[in-house]
Amino acid sequence: MNLGAAAVLGYLLGSVPFAVIVSRAFGLADPRSFGSGNPGATNVLRSGNKLAALLTLLGDASKGLLAMFIAAKLGAGDAAMNMAGLAAFLGHIFPFTLRFKGGKGVATAFGVLLGFSGVLGAAVAVIWLAVAAITRYSSLAALVAAASAPFIAMGLNERIDTVLIIAAMSLLLIQRHRPNIQKLLAGTEGRIGGKKSGRENPAQDS
Repeated sequence: MNLGAAAVLGYLLGSVPFAVIVSRAFGLADPRSFGSGNPGATNVLRSGNKLAALLTLLGDASKGLLAMFIAAKLGAGDAAMNMAGLAAFLGHIFPFTLRFKGGKGVATAFGVLLGFSGVLGAAVAVIWLAVAAITRYSSLAALVAAASAPFIAMGLNERIDTVLIIAAMSLLLIQRHRPNIQKLLAGTEGRIGGKKSGRENPAQDS
């Protein structure tokens, strides 16, 4: 499998809108129509259905990991596997299925990290969980985890191209959270588990 085929595979898998699919299966409102309007697990959780949010989280995380797994099974080298993971992340953020308006990529990025290394993925997950548990801010947990991921990868002596891809994903993820940063500084960011009505500012999600 060459880089181009790996990129197409990853992007197509990344474009599967699990938040929308799961919400429809549970008879919930389209996640783009309430809360932050973001098609991700955090916003699905605002519907009050924890199982739907969990399934969305697992689905989004599986996209990055599955893309890399399939690429490996098709004989892809390390570079093509990395490309498949990165493309899945980009597909989640810019899915053609949702007119290129997707989620912020936290769960899918985690799946890609697991594809690189189970230890790497677990370490970043622990950081996310710790920050989220202490602050109850999903966005802050995502920002801290994203900022730490490239350094953890370097500490684990990951390949340089792997570190660069992780750094690129981290920078894009942080960039996608700029409105959240502003709301965190202003003290108006929504907390995990907060059930909202109506349509909020799209910043309040990760």
